[in-house]
Parts: sequence; C-alpha cells; structure tokens
Amino acid sequence: MFAKDIGIDLGTANVLIHVKGKGIVLNEPSVVAIDKKSSRVLAVGEEASKMVGRTPGNIIAIRPMKDGVIADFDMTEAMLRHFINKLNVKGFLSKPRILICCPTNITSVEQKAIREAAEKSGGKKVYLEEEPKVAAIGAGMDIFQPSGNMVIDIGGGTTDVAVLSMGDIVTSQSINAAGDMFDNDIIQFIKKKYKLLIGERTAETIKLTIGTVFPGSRKEQMDIRGRDMVTGLPRTITIHSEEILEALEESVSLIIQSAKNVLEKTPPELSADIIDRGIFLTGGGALLHGIDQLLADELKVPVFVSDNPLSCVAVGTGILLGNIDKAKGNY
Repeated sequence: MFAKDIGIDLGTANVLIHVKGKGIVLNEPSVVAIDKKSSRVLAVGEEASKMVGRTPGNIIAIRPMKDGVIADFDMTEAMLRHFINKLNVKGFLSKPRILICCPTNITSVEQKAIREAAEKSGGKKVYLEEEPKVAAIGAGMDIFQPSGNMVIDIGGGTTDVAVLSMGDIVTSQSINAAGDMFDNDIIQFIKKKYKLLIGERTAETIKLTIGTVFPGSRKEQMDIRGRDMVTGLPRTITIHSEEILEALEESVSLIIQSAKNVLEKTPPELSADIIDRGIFLTGGGALLHGIDQLLADELKVPVFVSDNPLSCVAVGTGILLGNIDKAKGNY
C-alpha cells in the first residue's frame, strides 16, 4: 500500500488538503484548542473553531498561523499531524510527499519552519510553492505560456499580488491586509462608534452578510449583539452596509496600492496582456462584496472573481502534484 501525495493550503484562516486522485478532502479552520495546564491538545479544526471566544479559563483556542506564516511551531505541527492522520494517507511502509504553499515574501527561516512542521507531521519529502502561482493555476490560468497573467490572492492573513509568465512570478508583493484585518477593522469601528464590544465570529458574519467595499452597491442592515463598554451588559444595535464600507476603506486601499505597485513594475509587454486578459481574484477575500468592482475602477483593468476562490490554492496544489515528477528540477 503506497502513500498518496498530498497538497496543503496552509492558510491563516483555513487549512485545505488535496489528495492526489481524490481532490479536496479536507477544509477546516486553522485553530487548535489546548488545555493550558497540561498543554494537551483537546480539539483541532472545526471543533476547536467553535470554542473561539467561548472557553473556560483553562482552555484556550489558538490560531497557530499568523499572516501566512507559523506563529506557533508546536501547534502547527500538532494541527497538521491531526489532519494528516485523519485522512489516512500514509502507506504501510511509506510516507506521503507533501506540497505546501507559502506567501511570496516570507524569509528562509519561515520557509524552513513550514517545511519542518510538514516533515514532523508525517511527510516524506516536502515541496514549497508560492501561493499566488498555485492560486493562478487553480483558477484555471495558463501561466506556462510567454504571456502575462495577474492574480490577487486575498487570504486570511496575507494578500499576495503577482504577475506571472512562463510558469514563474515576474513581479509580486505580499501585504498583511487581508480577511483577518477586515474583521479587526469592523470590531474597532463598532467599538469606537457604538462603545460595543463584539467578537471575531460576529465581525466575520457582518462582513459576509452586509459588508461591501464599493460605494452604493449594497444597502442592507443587520442587528448585532455585543457587550456594552459602559454598562457591561449585553446590548443589540443595528448597523448598515455603508458603515462597513467606511470601516474597511483603509485596509482595502492598501490592497489597491499593492496592485498598483506590482503593475508599475510589470514589463510593458506583459501589461498589455493583462489589459486583454484581466486580473483574477482568488482567496476568501475575493468574496467580499464589491471588491472586484472597486479594483476594476481603480486599476482601469477588467477584474474577475475566479469560480471557486476559496479552493483555488488547494486545486492548484492538486494540478502541481500531478506534474511533480516533471517539475522536480524546480525544487
């Protein structure tokens, strides 16, 4: 019984795993719940995510990834080991080969940490690949031709902007303005304006339900509950889409600026290709209402949201796994 090759999208918010021949078999939050006293892992993924902000004092829910890199090595290793064991991809005498994605600007030390965590959790050989490249492949772009393709991958911890040609990155930039920062912006905005404290889960629900970043494109409202900072008691307020637009304005402008910086550094021939083909949005942040319209408006280039932005990177790892023997020279 041989081990199966697996591709891992090790995200700040979610971990997606693609098993060769089976497709995406796992999509769970990057969260680990541990007992503070004994340091014992109590739950991982979906189960641990339900505990965020709702645990007694001795249990803490940790997100071991921050800004696309490992913030807590031991917890990342425990999380990966749990997921890999759950999938039962190890062979009788062999271990799986693992392809993992990482942001474009991480240091060699951070790369080494990701590689080591994967090896310790049961990988035989670990390959690292840059996230925007894998996302572009997963979105169905043919990046191996001598023509320009541009992708903006808005994840949980980082946004990676890249121009690709001939199967590699020509110019790129990675910034920390992404899904987690959007949630934090909403928390801070409501705290400042309404003196109401809300949690991360509530902020994410607001972002998905009524959030928008393009003026006038959404006029909705919702009731939210939190803790009043003055009285300390629970309170309900109603917020509107326009307020979320205001809350997210600054972070979204960082993504726009980053895309402009990458376009400015792009060779003119490739720029002409990008005007023809447009820019593809991938990652969970691509689902943020109005972000495609706003980017198209600001960059003067057509912008498309890929078919299934959340799973583009995982799909891309699957395609690359299929060609891993051919591509060995690149690793």
